[in-house]
Amino acid sequence: MTMISSTVPVGASFAAGSELDWAQSLVPGLVVLDERVPPNAPWSGVVAAGQVLTIVDVGGNQSGDCLMYNTADHEERYSVPDTLTWEQNAYVSTGTVLRSSEGRPLMTVVGNEIDRHDTIGGACSKESNTLRYGHHVMYHHGCRENFLAEASRHGLGVRDLVSNLNWFMNVPVETDGALGIVDGLSAPGRRVAVRAEMDVLVLVSNCPQMNNPCNDFNPTPLRMIVVEPS
Repeated sequence: MTMISSTVPVGASFAAGSELDWAQSLVPGLVVLDERVPPNAPWSGVVAAGQVLTIVDVGGNQSGDCLMYNTADHEERYSVPDTLTWEQNAYVSTGTVLRSSEGRPLMTVVGNEIDRHDTIGGACSKESNTLRYGHHVMYHHGCRENFLAEASRHGLGVRDLVSNLNWFMNVPVETDGALGIVDGLSAPGRRVAVRAEMDVLVLVSNCPQMNNPCNDFNPTPLRMIVVEPS
């Protein structure tokens, strides 16, 4: 019997000696939630209207895949097409209004320490990993699996997963329209802050991808801080 092997270790985490900067909230205020997300793990939390969520890229160039839902009606959720159409921009940056499937504002980027974030590249999965990198990675879970595990805690399932936003991920759009996943634009301790425009359920997958540069081949933690702005 032929054994399937891979050069990518299961549960790979950051290398010893990696620079980590946990930073603080990008927006001053009363901290109501402060949690650390281990490499490869999912996270979820409710950000009430007016509160600001700061996501800290603790180790630098760590993709944080993200989905958002109206807590009062999970059928209303983050919409890539609505966001791009309203913004007339392929990237997410300071001032971007993240729109719902109803065209309403879910969250607004009110602080940002990198040039841009991706909302076109989507989420990795066991299936896409196998297609892109070969059958030797078929047992690696991806962000889709993280989303499904975390979504189930809120009564959500496969039909509730939609195209997502990728904090800190660099996916340039080339002149011919092609997309690439390349080295990130971030660094340890860089942050993005988003204000909730309604009560929002936020799901994040601290991306476990180890087959392309979206995590600098070195998955690191994220820090999630929610404040009541002062």
